[in-house]
This record gives sequence, structure tokens and C-alpha cells, in this order.
Amino acid sequence: MPSLRQFLLGKKYHRIKLKTTPTNHLTLKVSINGVEGDFILDTGASNSCVGNEEAEHFNLFSEDSDIRAAGAGASNMLTRISSDNVLEIGDWKKKKIELVLFNLSHVNQALLNHDAEVVHGIIGADILKKGKAVIDYNRKCLYLK
Repeated sequence: MPSLRQFLLGKKYHRIKLKTTPTNHLTLKVSINGVEGDFILDTGASNSCVGNEEAEHFNLFSEDSDIRAAGAGASNMLTRISSDNVLEIGDWKKKKIELVLFNLSHVNQALLNHDAEVVHGIIGADILKKGKAVIDYNRKCLYLK
């Protein structure tokens, strides 16, 4: 019987290594519009997000949004939307990706309070669905197709 890795690689999935923070979050390297950053993998986040202050860093063009963000102890936060972005995670690449921009300072402050590194954003369920994601928590790997 093949291992999960062998099975998924045989189905043309891409394997991405994950790291665990001192807060027990899973993180990964993500490239947006050719610029790399550190992101939390959050299966509970409906949308993938980037911090407002990172818009220029990732060459994001955004417009005001009616969507209000909530999560991690904050709610009703104003957001912006950036469309038509190229997102790469390892060898997996997708174009025309929409990202939500909002204030991530509460997330990064929580990470700093536990001696963890700050992040540029969050990879949420939208990207995980697009990639038919499989997460191997035991081996700390994400598989995307």
C-alpha cells in the first residue's frame, strides 16, 4: 500500500513543507506577484488575506470592499480587495487570485507575544479549495493540486 505522499504525488499533487510556530500555527512560504512572504495556514479563514501594510511589498492594487473581516479577537474590520494576482506556493501556481487586505496587527502582536515571527498574511479556505488541499499534520506537509 503506498504512503500518503506517494499516493498524492502520483495524483499530480505538489508537496509543500510546513513549519510550526511557538504558538502551534502552521506557516509556509508564499509568493505573490513574484514576491515571497511568510503566511499562516488557516483552514478556518474563509479568505486568504494580506496585511494592509504589505500591499506595496507584494505589488497589490486594491479597492475598498464592503466585506468586513473578523477573527482572532477582532471584528468588523474594514477591508480592501486586490484582484488578478499570481500566487505561488512551492511549485503550485495560480493566476487571477483575489486577496483580502486588512489590518493584521492583532495577529502579529499575538505572535510576537509568544516569541513567534510575524507573518505577511494568511492562506485560507479559498486557496485550499482551489488546490484540493490535503494537509498531513503528522509530517507537516501541505499537498496542492
